[in-house]
Amino acid sequence: MHLTIRRSILVLPLLAGAVPALAQDIDPDAPIVVTAARTALPVNALPLTVDVIDNQTLNQQVAIGGSVVDAVSALTPSFSPTRQKLSGAGETLRGRSPLYAINGIPQTAPLRDGARDGFTIDPFFVDRVEVIYGSNALQGIGGTGGIVNQVTAGPPRQDGISGRVLVQGNADTGFHGDGIGGKAAGLLGWRGGRFDAMVGAAFEKRGVFYDGHGDRVGTDLTQGETQDSRSWSLFGRFGYAVSDTARLDLMLSRFELKGDGDFVAANGDYTKDIPTTSVRGTPPGVPATNRTESVALTYTDSALWGGNLMLQAFFNRSRDTYGGEIAPIATFQDASIAPIGTLFDQSQNRSRKFGSKFSYERQIPGLEALTATVGLDLLFDKTEQRLIATDRTWVPPADYRSLAPFAQFNLALLGDKLRLAGGLRHEDVRIKVPDYHTLASYGGGFDVDGGTPRFNDTLFNSGVIVEPVPGIRAYASYAEGYTVPDVGRIARAVNRPGVDIDNYVNIEPIVSNNREIGVEVKRGPLDASAAYFWSTSKNGSLLVQTGGVFEVQRQRVEIQGLELNLSAKTPIPGLVLSTGYAHLIGRTDGSDDDVFSVDRDLDGANISPDRLNLAASYQHGPVSARVQTQFYLSRKFERSPGNWDNTYSFGGYNVTDLSLRYDTGYGALTLAAQNIFDKFYIDYYTQTVRPTDNAHFFAGRGRNFTLGWDYRF
Repeated sequence: MHLTIRRSILVLPLLAGAVPALAQDIDPDAPIVVTAARTALPVNALPLTVDVIDNQTLNQQVAIGGSVVDAVSALTPSFSPTRQKLSGAGETLRGRSPLYAINGIPQTAPLRDGARDGFTIDPFFVDRVEVIYGSNALQGIGGTGGIVNQVTAGPPRQDGISGRVLVQGNADTGFHGDGIGGKAAGLLGWRGGRFDAMVGAAFEKRGVFYDGHGDRVGTDLTQGETQDSRSWSLFGRFGYAVSDTARLDLMLSRFELKGDGDFVAANGDYTKDIPTTSVRGTPPGVPATNRTESVALTYTDSALWGGNLMLQAFFNRSRDTYGGEIAPIATFQDASIAPIGTLFDQSQNRSRKFGSKFSYERQIPGLEALTATVGLDLLFDKTEQRLIATDRTWVPPADYRSLAPFAQFNLALLGDKLRLAGGLRHEDVRIKVPDYHTLASYGGGFDVDGGTPRFNDTLFNSGVIVEPVPGIRAYASYAEGYTVPDVGRIARAVNRPGVDIDNYVNIEPIVSNNREIGVEVKRGPLDASAAYFWSTSKNGSLLVQTGGVFEVQRQRVEIQGLELNLSAKTPIPGLVLSTGYAHLIGRTDGSDDDVFSVDRDLDGANISPDRLNLAASYQHGPVSARVQTQFYLSRKFERSPGNWDNTYSFGGYNVTDLSLRYDTGYGALTLAAQNIFDKFYIDYYTQTVRPTDNAHFFAGRGRNFTLGWDYRF
């Protein structure tokens, strides 16, 4: 039975990812190798936490929720409940932002995080998802909360033509005409001798969402929506087997999601628990759009001089357009252009990055118990944010350059019953910001001297794994993660003269320290794990709402949490019961003094609620089914010492989903239902971040159905 595979590994700066294999061809008893871990060692050789969402589980969850982000959130208790919007702002893993990647290619723009990185490829082209938990420097910048690596479909296994076709329809429980959507996708593969190729396309039309009361869910015109939208995705993969052990791969991907612009928001009333809704109308300006293009050329050789070589060069470009509005008045208004309160504008993030990854791993001759890795990562990124209606600069076009050599060692002792791992990564970072002029709303508008701040830091990690008998393991680890704050938000929010970017303290990088201990039992019908972690950063980065937009504050952050997971096969053939629980505590320093202490809770924009997951899965012959419930537990926040403001508290809610699948022999039929009991709720982000904002008082999506036919040949 294909289930989410859970293992524990140490997240270390190791080898760059190997060429992914097709999930449906993996031997379930073979050692699991996670490509995002950047090593050929199996996961039981490394200590920390990883989830691998295999192909069947991913397709099942995407049919329920519609996206990879929804799939990861549903299966991962320490991941925030999704906002069900195009923006992922406020969605965290272990209380920090995850790094989204496609085959190891970072999708996040580090200089100006537009929070659109969860929607950069259609899930139809994703073979599996690797979720690596906790702060680490594995992929370089980002990933202070973990890594969500989307591994695309692998090359065809046999000569000839193969492929896949998917047709889906989606409707709300009332089958409203504007709530109906659909999807069509195809992937065609060919292999002949040493050459192979795969090309595919996907198109999806999403209807408007309805809540548990049968009303339209409110539209977020500025940040963007997945409801009432269309997306197009193109994918190509071309490979050549240089030898029996060496391979060259070219991957190309283009994704665009654009709002249809058929609805505008109608304010709710938070005092009466009436959510914001949507009414027919034409939003001003250009609809919110997300467009991403990626290219990667990868060369691997699994037997070069007795070791494993990986070389990769990549290019990624994104253009994120946000919806326009006259509000927030405090941000876009400028009396020199138009009377205050009348000026319309909208912003657009423009980012491009290119880089390369090199790594070589092998056992040390004469000391085969020791595996060594050396490598070098290069990353160049240029990002700016413009106001496209008036052609103004909101965030100047900043450049980011990172050079990062690393080395790693893994030593097996006592017949692999004991392993020691450790290594380091040196980050040499340069950020170049030109001179620029701020918007009038920030202190009247003035010139800011640009600069070229540089940072150097060596990031360490270490770990120990004890496996006295196969299937029972305990581990402890320490790993440092690295990222920069949202430089764009910081630069645009400068509100006083005399600031020099070269020595502006708010630009300094974020180094997070992740410590973790855990145990895993995987024997017979039982698959269980428990992990406790605590993560700190002396100069962290928080999103704080100011004047209708979110800006960055640099504060000390401390997070700790407990994660429990249990899965058991029952005496009923094919029936598996599972549960997961996460408890998180996040604290930060809310004072302006120089004392490094934490005196208040992280809010809902920065940490997720505690959660309990329950699920039952069944597979026998051509039939498979799953029912799952996520219980998001209530929480109050200490907003300042002794101040427990109930306005920003979270009341909790639960959502139950269902999936049924039958393999006809001529394709598989799937019927999935999200929120099967049509539960009405106000979403977590709204309750904890914007509970008094009638224009953004959003309800969650009610019951909706997806019927699909999936044929492989």
